[in-house]
Amino acid sequence: MKPQRPVLLRTAPKPKIDSDPHPADQHVGRQIASVRVQSDVSQGQLARSIGISFQQLQKYENARNRVSASMLYEIASSLGVPVGRFFEGLPGNDETSVEAPPLPVDERLDFIASAEGRRLIEGLVKLPPRVRGRVSSLISALGEELALPDTKANSETAGESAPAECRTV
Repeated sequence: MKPQRPVLLRTAPKPKIDSDPHPADQHVGRQIASVRVQSDVSQGQLARSIGISFQQLQKYENARNRVSASMLYEIASSLGVPVGRFFEGLPGNDETSVEAPPLPVDERLDFIASAEGRRLIEGLVKLPPRVRGRVSSLISALGEELALPDTKANSETAGESAPAECRTV
């Protein structure tokens, strides 16, 4: 009888566990936020309708937690959209395309889903509509002003005054 040799198992190196969420989870989370915002539903309203806390919904939208199939079904049912809506635009989801372009990251959705964005929106919603319109106009004007080339800043430092529409009153 031959002595038995120990059997060595060959295993592949363990995959590195990233702290970053998977791109598909990020996409689905952004889509949940997008559909929710387009449906004019708050995080609290959606969370209550599907039986979870709004913090848990935030984690789904920010892809800190993965959404289970049953929860995705509940979210879709509550928002009145097909489950597949959350996968639209996901690379590899279209059977006819061999190589899909990378997803554009919509910074607006990321901002809306952030704590700062939620606080801003909550504050804006509390304002009277007339004031809210003025704040929106102010933000647009600031954005346009910041987008102007530096030539304007250079002319002001040379001793020229700012145009009347840019002066503070």
